[in-house]
Amino acid sequence: MAMLLLLWVLTVSAVSADEDAFVGVNIGTELSDMPHPTQVVALLKAQQIRHVRLYNADRGMLLALSNTGIKVAISIPNEQLLGIGQSNSTAANWVSQNVVAHYPATNITTICVGSEVLTALPNAARVLVNALKFIHSALVASNLDRQIKVSTPLASSIILDSFPPSQAFFNHSWNPVLIPMLNFLQSTDSYFMLNVYPYFDYMQSNGVIPLDYTLLKPLPSNKEAVDANTLLHYSNVFDAMVDAAYFAMAYLNFTNIPVMVTETGWPSKGDSYEPDATLDNANTYNSNLIRHVLNKTGTPKHPGVSVSTYIYELYNEDMKPGPVSEKNWGLFDANGVPVYILHLTGSGSVLANDTTNQTFCTAKEGADAKMLQAALDWACGPGKVDCSPLLQGQTCYEPDNIFAHATYAFNTYYHQTGKTPGSCDFNGVATTTTTNPSHGSCLYLGSGDKNGTLLNSTIPAMDSKSSDSPAKFVYGNVFSAAAYIVIGAVGWSALPL
Repeated sequence: MAMLLLLWVLTVSAVSADEDAFVGVNIGTELSDMPHPTQVVALLKAQQIRHVRLYNADRGMLLALSNTGIKVAISIPNEQLLGIGQSNSTAANWVSQNVVAHYPATNITTICVGSEVLTALPNAARVLVNALKFIHSALVASNLDRQIKVSTPLASSIILDSFPPSQAFFNHSWNPVLIPMLNFLQSTDSYFMLNVYPYFDYMQSNGVIPLDYTLLKPLPSNKEAVDANTLLHYSNVFDAMVDAAYFAMAYLNFTNIPVMVTETGWPSKGDSYEPDATLDNANTYNSNLIRHVLNKTGTPKHPGVSVSTYIYELYNEDMKPGPVSEKNWGLFDANGVPVYILHLTGSGSVLANDTTNQTFCTAKEGADAKMLQAALDWACGPGKVDCSPLLQGQTCYEPDNIFAHATYAFNTYYHQTGKTPGSCDFNGVATTTTTNPSHGSCLYLGSGDKNGTLLNSTIPAMDSKSSDSPAKFVYGNVFSAAAYIVIGAVGWSALPL
């Protein structure tokens, strides 16, 4: 049965003695219509995503994430690295503004210092270890060093000769940075953070790596790759790359630093020369990945020790430069609609709601109040929506504003028409979402899952970002000519488009 991420129950094996492995999600922001932080958090809560990684320390996101219990990894962008790596006081100020000011209301667990610095910004490599130490010192001064880990995500390309994994080693030219960095990670009980992209390994192999081997599909033992030095069998690229990192660290005499995968995923769409960037492959990779991480399999070198992993990424980012695939790594589009339905059947303790039919129609944030009023009048009249629950004293009267009332009418019309294409537009003032607008005793059509229960989510901005004036509309059976005049005045068409 097709199941959608993401009701993740984190009852899985430990990465370290006291911490469970998890699957989280990265949140990129290069969208032309980036959802408001409250909408992002509403989606996370609706999907019960419990771990996220931000590429910065955006104050709006950190405030929206407060008091949610969601565990947050924040990042120091590469452009800030030189300043922080050269000044202890700059690092201390960064921690004060971006960590101390939000913790513990916002459950910050990790600081990622830069991203793929050695390959993306090599001129800053000389200050990377200092930056790690300065940030950690600031945490110590605030008595937060035990609660918050500090590390830096690295590209897997710094590992040379990665197969067989037992022969893997780091690019020796980076040893002057890597050795003190690994000393720091070991002394602070932190993670070796690695970005792992089997899609790129597959694309660059010119057919040498089989597609099934990159998608974590089950393979018969005679199809698995065997490390001749250890006789360990590898059935997928993900495990091979993680173990290559373990062996590369062991080559430098570091054997007790756990690996965390800070980015991995698969694009759902690509250019003509990217035929394997498909919805089906993206679905297969991420579905298999979630099961693999959470089912206590571990890797051949460390069986039973799962690797905490962040999927790249929450949203498709349409403003990303580069090929089509760069814009299509997301699990959801900007409206919170799933790009595909993940297959999580047989994933042990992992739970997932079938949200194939759990989409809703809501008024757009910032929509013109007159347009919303006209659309509301139409839905409650010619649209044949029963708007009686919006009458004073009825279940959906509160909050008494145009945004909330229009959302109720739009969603009812959307479901009454079978969610047909165009039934959630209303001249551009409505949009679809997977976030359930139900609140209190006001239950919206489409709220029930397969068990008839409700997702624990609402639209958080419903009573704070809409018009202050109470909603006014004419109900279906008493729809008047005056309402048609209002509709005509704002250019409303005969039917919602």
